[in-house]
Amino acid sequence: MRALVVYDSVYGNTEEIAKAIGGAISGGEVRVLRAGEVGPPELENISLLVVGAPTQGGRATPAIKDFLERVTKAEINGLDVAAFDTRYSAKAAKIFGYAAGKIASSLKKKGAHLIVDPEGFFVEGVQGPLKEGELERAAAWGKGLSPE
Repeated sequence: MRALVVYDSVYGNTEEIAKAIGGAISGGEVRVLRAGEVGPPELENISLLVVGAPTQGGRATPAIKDFLERVTKAEINGLDVAAFDTRYSAKAAKIFGYAAGKIASSLKKKGAHLIVDPEGFFVEGVQGPLKEGELERAAAWGKGLSPE
């Protein structure tokens, strides 16, 4: 299996989560790359794509939105995918929603196969740090993405 974890990070929290997820996926080659580093060659011959971003105003960052716009249906149609975000549990955030669901929806519209529900990992405030235990939870989630 070849997996690709694509992320954007503003304060470093989402990058930490992405690396924990990537480090826990087993069964083959796993690459963890920022959204701006991913082009068509990185999407070739992968069997799993994981995309994550911090939630900002209920949405993913511009870099992830740009990545999702650039990815073509031909590149991800039928591909197994998963989506995650980092978020904090403020009332305002709950009103606007979170990035992971929107990322998953965008991938599914292009024909990708969502293999798990979108997941959110919590930070203490807008800039973080990550809440205690979130890196371990991210690793467990990543391990669950591995083939049995």
